[in-house]
Amino acid sequence: MNPTNKLKIFNDPIYGFITIPNSLIYDLIQHPYFQRLRRISQMGMSYLVYPGAHHTRFHHALGCMHIMQKAVQTLRFKGVEISNEEENALYIAILLHDIGHGPFSHAMEHSIVEDVHHEEISLFFMNALNQEFDQKLSLAIQIFKGEYHRKFMLQLISSQLDMDRMDYLKRDSFYSGVAEGNINSDRLIQMMNVQDDVLVIEEKGIFSVEKFLVARRLMYWQAYLHKTSVVAELTLTKILKRAKELTQKGVQLSCSEPLSFFLNNKISSDDFNEEILKTFALLDDYDVMGAIKTWQFNDDFVLSSLSKMIINRDLLKIVMLDEKVELEKLKDLKTRFATMHNLSDKDVSYFVFKGKLKNQAYNKETEPISILKKDKTVENIVDSSDQLQVRALSKAVTKYFMCFPKVLLEV
Repeated sequence: MNPTNKLKIFNDPIYGFITIPNSLIYDLIQHPYFQRLRRISQMGMSYLVYPGAHHTRFHHALGCMHIMQKAVQTLRFKGVEISNEEENALYIAILLHDIGHGPFSHAMEHSIVEDVHHEEISLFFMNALNQEFDQKLSLAIQIFKGEYHRKFMLQLISSQLDMDRMDYLKRDSFYSGVAEGNINSDRLIQMMNVQDDVLVIEEKGIFSVEKFLVARRLMYWQAYLHKTSVVAELTLTKILKRAKELTQKGVQLSCSEPLSFFLNNKISSDDFNEEILKTFALLDDYDVMGAIKTWQFNDDFVLSSLSKMIINRDLLKIVMLDEKVELEKLKDLKTRFATMHNLSDKDVSYFVFKGKLKNQAYNKETEPISILKKDKTVENIVDSSDQLQVRALSKAVTKYFMCFPKVLLEV
């Protein structure tokens, strides 16, 4: 019997050929926990706005690993010592950084499992894989948790200019067709260096950083926080909320076994044992969308109406505002829709509600993007840039919205 050839390549539309560096990475990619990412949308419900945005977390994880390979190569060329063990740990950590995402990525982060961030679940997966792979992921986990003594390695995985952001901006821009998000990741990586154990960008790369921050802001308003994406994702979370409410009242809802388990049980981070992790690993977009296709015919008015909205892309009206929503206006809309369908106050809140969106491309208060000057001093990008837009990008912009059924516009 011939041994499996583990030196595979992937053909990626963004970067061209992506190589798998070694057999351990190959085995991790082949693992069912990682293969599940093929069935998790990268951009949630954004495909209802941008029809091309059907790419997955699997694409994104491989892309992150590829640019991490380029970053390691660049830093070594500049004299930064990175051992083979550290190199491999960086590849594993970035490959698995999003493995804990649930169906439709961020859209359902706290709907299926309450109050557990996807990074926590990623860590549960990494620990489980570490047991399975004879502790070969231990250093990767240490870096991922920020417990390794070389600080810049965590910055490559999680910071305001990490491999994750570099890939998702470029990839999401490509698949959605929102050209403003396209960044020059090659240039940014070539400008990377390490000074006093901190990841820095050399001064001549400052304009690339500025473009990266502008691209991030534009992608949030045009794609991630696009009003139709927002209302679709909120509808999705309300469907799950209603399904849980009905299930807990004893109503039997048709859905897959893994989804049924999470509808029937409230799971916190303390509850995540091996069996629950295995059940979570069986859950993906298909479970949720399959259930919604069935629930559109349910006898419950709330569940069926919300499900039809997603299936037929006939969503609630969403109105964006610069000021907070007037409560009297919201109350009036609720009263009218409740009267129309004989709904209780609780039930009508599934259809008429308010919220707010926040967009901050750069947070100068947290760990900064550091610029390495020619005299070897290091400055925050806000102080180094002569562009006023970088200061503007560091200010959070908040927008308010209200959602209600379109039928209320006709009366």
